[in-house]
Amino acid sequence: MSLYDSGLSVFKITDTGSDLRDVSPYIVSIDGLPGPRELNEATGLNVTGRKFHPTLENVPFTLELMFSADATVGPDTVFGPLSRHTAATAFEYYPKGVTVPKYYGSCWVRNYTILTRVGSLLTARVECQVEGTVSRTGS
Repeated sequence: MSLYDSGLSVFKITDTGSDLRDVSPYIVSIDGLPGPRELNEATGLNVTGRKFHPTLENVPFTLELMFSADATVGPDTVFGPLSRHTAATAFEYYPKGVTVPKYYGSCWVRNYTILTRVGSLLTARVECQVEGTVSRTGS
């Protein structure tokens, strides 16, 4: 059995200038990838169990980050403009570091929220919605 440290995970996203940015050093958690797909019920009469037929993917995912306005790769620098961008943007996710598997696709940044709490580091939350499907390479 192979086990991996989640601290090795890598997440990259294309900014509004079309540059792929590695924002991994700022990420605290990634939730929702590779994501669910919807199933239509296809159960007929006189059967003993339900049957389903796969349909469209609907993959939202959330990033929790430490806030930074660092040039080129800080979450505020990258996600602030993407939250108002007029096109979906490419992303890549490597759960066990920059090796396979790689999950990738295009997404919309639905919401970018800066979280302020007394006695805590300034953080941010990014809510994304995949456009199309999440693809996977490697094993």
